[in-house]
Amino acid sequence: MKVENAVVPSSEQMKGFFEDNHGKAISMVNLLKFKDKAEFPEDHELHGTDMTGAEAYAIYGAAVAIIVEGLGGEMRFFGDVQRLALGEVEELWDQVAIVQYPSRQAMVDMMMSEEYNAIHAHRDAGLAGQLNIETIDR
Repeated sequence: MKVENAVVPSSEQMKGFFEDNHGKAISMVNLLKFKDKAEFPEDHELHGTDMTGAEAYAIYGAAVAIIVEGLGGEMRFFGDVQRLALGEVEELWDQVAIVQYPSRQAMVDMMMSEEYNAIHAHRDAGLAGQLNIETIDR
């Protein structure tokens, strides 16, 4: 099994948000890997900071939780990875987050919102890559 972290979805993955709109709530399982040091763009007020990637992402995470809740979703779980208890991967992720959205469309609405775009630099600065797995309740 090939495992490849990414920061942005491919065009095929993005297309999936608009296909088979079943209207059900989705929970996104986020396997997060952080940069050792945050990398803000030169024009950002935090450029050159000694902040870690995890610290930059934490700023994003706190702000995105408010946006998610405003859309009717919720942060269901957030925790630090301790060890791999079963299986094998080359490198572990740093944190796991599970976020529930009332629908795929709600997640798209969030990603397109001004509020989200205002905090996105913190995500980009801190995140080395992730896996994002969409699930629905049975």
